[in-house]
Formats: sequence, C-alpha cells, structure tokens
Amino acid sequence: MSTLEIDVGDLRASAVAFTPTELVVMLADGCRIATPLDWYPRLKSATAAQRANFEIMPMGIHWPDSAAE
Repeated sequence: MSTLEIDVGDLRASAVAFTPTELVVMLADGCRIATPLDWYPRLKSATAAQRANFEIMPMGIHWPDSAAE
C-alpha cells in the first residue's frame, strides 16, 4: 500500500483583517482564509480597537481584549 503526500503549504498565520461580515486570516504561504464573523460572537461585538489588538500564537490567534468579562 502506498501513501499520498500532500503539501499543505505554510499554515502559520501572518496577518489578520476584518470585512463587515468576515474574519480574514492571511497565511505565511500567501493563502487567505475567510470565515463568517457570526462564528465568533465576541469578535463580532468587539470594537475596531479590540479587534486590532491580537497575538499570533503557534496554535492560533488570540484577542485578549475580546475575552468574556
């Protein structure tokens, strides 16, 4: 039996942006992933300043200002 190797590219986040309805994450390999902002209620209700304060971490992206109070 043989295995198929798939090159998935570099999946590290390099930048974050928002549209009125989407969270957009740019990856280190140049790809872009957009998801509905409705999936992230805390980010959806966050201010622009809170959304702009993010940390790219090894296993994801963290928004310290949009945490539950």
